[in-house]
Amino acid sequence: MKIAILASTAGSNLPSVFTHIEQLNTVESILITNKKDIGAIEKAKQYSVPYFIVEPKKGETRESFDTRVLEILAEHSIDYIFMIGYMRIVSDIFVETFRNKIFNVHPSLLPAFAGGMSDNVHKDILDFGCKVSGATLHIVSEEVDAGKIIDQKACDITENETVSSLKPKVQKLEQEMITTLITKLSQS
Repeated sequence: MKIAILASTAGSNLPSVFTHIEQLNTVESILITNKKDIGAIEKAKQYSVPYFIVEPKKGETRESFDTRVLEILAEHSIDYIFMIGYMRIVSDIFVETFRNKIFNVHPSLLPAFAGGMSDNVHKDILDFGCKVSGATLHIVSEEVDAGKIIDQKACDITENETVSSLKPKVQKLEQEMITTLITKLSQS
């Protein structure tokens, strides 16, 4: 099985994911990113994971950008896509090409706090006064954060919780869900 990981950020979840993939021995992965100076690339290098940088061109449409990414996915015969800290909304063409084979991890218990990204979601959760947070792994659809939910895990929010203390708790849940799904897909 071959998977592509799409990322735009530091890649905090990637060491756990790459280690899990190495242990499986039946899964190959590549990383595709839309930014050249991010931690995700360093993590890919550490684990000898091939990576590709596809930066948006000035004035480029979402469809044009996604077509360039789709070409890389086709060249590498990718079976599944995991969006892990990918800060782009994909086009309908992208979703249609990999229908039900694109998974996104979101740092909230969807549908609550849908549409937000990264630290902003954690801040919104804390500002709202939530007592519980968590993460959702879902299938990517044409509508942002609205695809079928595959898994959700929750964690308590402590009295003096901050974004920097909540984020690693949620990321641990994300890693558990991602690695569980990768294992399940590799066995099917």
